Amino acid sequence: MKIVVIGGTGLVGSKVVAMLSQKGHHALAAAPGTGVDTITGQGLAEVLTAADVVVDLANSPSFADQAAMEFFQTAGRNIAAAEVKAGVRHHVALSVVGTERLQVSGYFRAKLAQERLIKASPIPYTLVRACQFFEFIRGIADFSTVDGVVRLPHTLFQPMAAQDVAAAIAEAALAPPANGMREVGGPVPLHLDDAVAKVLAYDKDPRRVVTDPQAPYFGIKVDDTSLMPGPDVRLGTTTLDWWLANVPPPPKK
Repeated sequence: MKIVVIGGTGLVGSKVVAMLSQKGHHALAAAPGTGVDTITGQGLAEVLTAADVVVDLANSPSFADQAAMEFFQTAGRNIAAAEVKAGVRHHVALSVVGTERLQVSGYFRAKLAQERLIKASPIPYTLVRACQFFEFIRGIADFSTVDGVVRLPHTLFQPMAAQDVAAAIAEAALAPPANGMREVGGPVPLHLDDAVAKVLAYDKDPRRVVTDPQAPYFGIKVDDTSLMPGPDVRLGTTTLDWWLANVPPPPKK
């Protein structure tokens, strides 16, 4: 099959392209760097010609409310229109577990708008909602740091490795459209403050993690249900300990 992976040069997208290619499919990475821009529409018609499946992993470059909404709505409409013209048979998109419970955030309102556009399109679809990535834990620490102290609630979440997210996306791309949502998460629930503390300790980062029930998660008040998947979640196999020991951290800026 010809499978176009929008955002195919990114963290998850590059892994999805590699996995699908290894299985013998014609997987193409579509991104601004490869001449495809979902906002202007440049290159979309050309890359989707004869495509069987489109995987949309593109993310807004800004988390600001209006910018994120404009990105997901504009990109979503452009992709859907190009898919209809090309006769695409399956649209797979990555979203976030708990999106409907995080609507205080403009970013998550934009993600929900993206999901609704996909559902309203005539193209059969599969929505894959993933739990937070291990790869984002350092970013959570950075966002939550004030005066050298990381303040986070003792909230449950079920993070997973980007490699496991990519495997779930590749599996969805090769399966028939679900015309619904599936959730994927890590092998076990963890507490947000404990997971961040473990990663910082592994990095020998001197910042102290303080458990604060009132501390927000990216500006959102959360509880033990906010970030957790439902009972039908499909579990990845990579543990946080294995990931820390085997996946090199990103280079320091």
